[in-house]
Amino acid sequence: MNNRELHHLSILVLPSLTVFAAFFLLPMARLVTVAGSGDMGAYAYVAFLTTPRYLESLIATVVLSASVTVATLAISVVSGLFLERNRFAGRKILIALITFPLAFPGVVVGFMVIMLAGRQGLIGDITKVLAGDKLVFAYSMAGLFMGYVYFSIPRVVLTIMAAAEKLNPALEEAARSLGASPWLVVKDVILPGLKPALIASGAICFATAMGAFGTAFTLATDIDVLPMTIYTEFTLNANIAMAAALSIVLGLITWVALNAARSLAGSTVAAAG
Repeated sequence: MNNRELHHLSILVLPSLTVFAAFFLLPMARLVTVAGSGDMGAYAYVAFLTTPRYLESLIATVVLSASVTVATLAISVVSGLFLERNRFAGRKILIALITFPLAFPGVVVGFMVIMLAGRQGLIGDITKVLAGDKLVFAYSMAGLFMGYVYFSIPRVVLTIMAAAEKLNPALEEAARSLGASPWLVVKDVILPGLKPALIASGAICFATAMGAFGTAFTLATDIDVLPMTIYTEFTLNANIAMAAALSIVLGLITWVALNAARSLAGSTVAAAG
């Protein structure tokens, strides 16, 4: 590569580097600086291990995100395979309705959960008629779980449908011809073929649930997840250094999960035709 080509390449790369520095490197550097500027200094980064409130918030967030990921993958695999392998009237409309939540911000999703499982929600009205007592769970972890699953399913379903389209039907036919039951075909043929898509979409689902704020903010009566803890430290307690440190901890956990998923997904090959 001669000097002229290097010059042209630098001109093309410079805008990307400028945007990367302005919107990622500089904010991250500032966040790290602020996190270490409080009374605790660099100890703020590990304070969540010795402060029960921070540790409980972190554990609750990880458990919730993992549960949402498992539930979303289970629902999306069944739905994605069915939608990809069956053609019926209204299929396109159904797919459009399933992906519709992508257009909603977290606050709207939280409001919808309240309309379903809040004090005046539909579920409460139905349970009062059937059992004589209202079932209200919108303002708890169960309500947040419902909201997170609701806005996670569209992302995963689309990925599963794209991966299912590339599966080789001959492998399933061969397994059936050898006497494999439908469950064995799913376990030994379909799921291994979908493994890269499951890992990738599951990682995105986990990361999204870890950092989601709008839905938690809308339902935050009895909810203490890490994004809400960060918000409380920043706005109510004016503990900006701790809020910055917890933000970095949250980002690192999410980054580790995404990189682990990328490594696992990259080492597998779908059974494509």
